[in-house]
Amino acid sequence: MAPKYHPTLMSGGDRKALKKELSKSRAMTGILADQAAEMRGRAEAMLRQADKLSCESWNERMWADGEPIDPSPTVDQAINGGFPWLQIECSRCRTPRDIDLAALGAPATTFVHDLATRLRCEKCKRAGKRPVATLLQLAPRQRSVVTE
Repeated sequence: MAPKYHPTLMSGGDRKALKKELSKSRAMTGILADQAAEMRGRAEAMLRQADKLSCESWNERMWADGEPIDPSPTVDQAINGGFPWLQIECSRCRTPRDIDLAALGAPATTFVHDLATRLRCEKCKRAGKRPVATLLQLAPRQRSVVTE
C-alpha cells in the first residue's frame, strides 16, 4: 500500500511541524500494533482457560447425573480447552472407546452432547445391531490400551 500523500506546506516551520507529526504517528502505529498483539495473546489464553473450565464443568455434571447434559461444550471448545478426546461406551455391549474429536469430521460448532446419536459401536455394528453410544466424559488424552 502506498503511503498517504500529504501536500507539502509552503513555509519551513509548517513543513517541520508536519514532519514531526508524521514521525510521531509512525512511531505510535508500532506501539499500538504491539499492544494489540499482546492483548490478543492474553485474550486467547483466557479463552483457552474458559473452554477448559467449561469442559471440566460438563465432565462433573456428566459424572453426577450420568446422561448427556445440555448444554455441553462445542467440539471446537473442547479441543481448544485441551480435551480433544471423547470417552464413550456402547449402550449394548459396554465396550469402551475413545473418539478423537479433531478427526471426527463434525462441524466445530457441534455440541458434544449431540454426538451421542451419531456415534455407534463398531463391534455391534458388525453383528447387525446399531445401539447408540453412551457418553462418559471429555478427556485430555486417550486411554491407554491394554493388550493381552
